[in-house]
Amino acid sequence: MSGVLQNFLAESAQKTAGDLKEALHRIPADKRNWAPAETSRSALDQLAECAILNGQTMEMLHSRQWPTDFDMDDYMREKAELARDENAAIALLDENTAKVCEAIRALPDEDLNLEIQMPWKPMKLSEIAAYPF
Repeated sequence: MSGVLQNFLAESAQKTAGDLKEALHRIPADKRNWAPAETSRSALDQLAECAILNGQTMEMLHSRQWPTDFDMDDYMREKAELARDENAAIALLDENTAKVCEAIRALPDEDLNLEIQMPWKPMKLSEIAAYPF
């Protein structure tokens, strides 16, 4: 049966995004951007990361390569800015989750074992498609 893994990963990514938003809303509004220590991360910072990474994952699934223009400092600034606006972070999570789920479902079975050279090691498209989950 074709697309079984892709459908599982896409459905799981969608559920995970919903679970993440639900968990955020269980935190009092005045604590969502609070971190217990300077070296810790807030709930909104983590949600912002998922929102951004779902978009980057979608782009890698389409391009079949690590983004050549990726800059960690730019990413960190974008994430910090997004984490300051809960509504924008949730909207981006919703938008990018829908896009990455579409990209996951569109992966042909024969491409699941293709590898992308990541900065740390090569990874199969099936592994990259599992990130949003």
